[in-house]
Amino acid sequence: MSDPASHDHFGTRCIHAGQEPDPTTRAIMTPVYMTSTYVQKSPGVFIDGYDYARSKNPTRTALEANLASLEGARHGLSFASGLAAMACVLHQLKSGDHVVLSDDVYGGSFRLIDKVFRHQGIECTRADLTDHAQARSALRPTTRLIWLETPSNPMLKVIDIAAMSRLAHGAGAILVADNTFASPYLQNPLALGADIVLHSCTKYIGGHSDVVGGALLTSNDELAERLRFTQNAVGAVPSPMDCFLLLRSTKTLHVRMQRHCENAMEVARWLSAHPRVKRVIYPGLESHPQHALAKSQMRGFGGMISVVVDGGLDASRRMLERVKHFALAESLGGVESLIEHPAIMTHASIPPEARAALGIDDGLVRLSVGIEDVRDLIKDLGHAMS
Repeated sequence: MSDPASHDHFGTRCIHAGQEPDPTTRAIMTPVYMTSTYVQKSPGVFIDGYDYARSKNPTRTALEANLASLEGARHGLSFASGLAAMACVLHQLKSGDHVVLSDDVYGGSFRLIDKVFRHQGIECTRADLTDHAQARSALRPTTRLIWLETPSNPMLKVIDIAAMSRLAHGAGAILVADNTFASPYLQNPLALGADIVLHSCTKYIGGHSDVVGGALLTSNDELAERLRFTQNAVGAVPSPMDCFLLLRSTKTLHVRMQRHCENAMEVARWLSAHPRVKRVIYPGLESHPQHALAKSQMRGFGGMISVVVDGGLDASRRMLERVKHFALAESLGGVESLIEHPAIMTHASIPPEARAALGIDDGLVRLSVGIEDVRDLIKDLGHAMS
């Protein structure tokens, strides 16, 4: 679908990859092809595989090619949400198959495996994948998939993708890397040995808090064929308008991510010096346990920060209720800054004892640092914690 060997740099591919001027009008923007079906010249004779819009749509084709280029993949598939993309991968498994899941993942990802696919006979073991011995011990003869996020949500663990790739392939399993927090601008897991990359396009790829979407990227031709069959058979595909909005957004991904990273570093350093903060978790700080790995594996440290506020639930609730520029809302990766309480909001589906073991306690607050003027963001946090 794309040429991973393209000599164009990332910013150029953000704007141009997968897109040509409209052949009818030469419009520079890919049109929104609002159609449910396509006229056939003769029964079974159609142009470029376009027979029904669930299977294929020109706006979606352009988006999939664009995202594939950004991840250095041969194949891209887009979905109605990140969880729909995840479900497409899990549908490749059969009853009795086993998944090793990194212990610190988005609550919705855990819920999908634990509450939906577990009832279809898929078994799952959660493990701290920053601990390679623990990761190895989690493997079984029936392990078919290792699933990781890096940086993870919300504890921002950084997992060695290359090491997990070797572990997975040695066990006859595939490695899926959720690259949502980093985005393709900061990290390309396929180049480090992952078999599939997943994005919740709702986050940094969309970047404007106005569209929900997901994507899978791979260079494995056989996997791509199986995934595309499931994509069409299940039908959890994005609308043409959603694809258009995401194509609009990837054009500024590189400049947005640069500002997210710059702002987050300043906010993280400021928080580290605040007397009412017990701990700041950010891969860009030398205090982060995987800081060296993040420096070698990523091209920057992202816009996500987790912070433990002194005073537990009362202090964190007060902070969340007093912010002005940081909007109290779930999700992340938009141009506007967001703040949330994982134990109550995004990770409420994780059992309390598991949250406690991970450090997701009542004092933990997650920040998605936007691209506003960082001086205003720091002032806002200072007021909220005063």
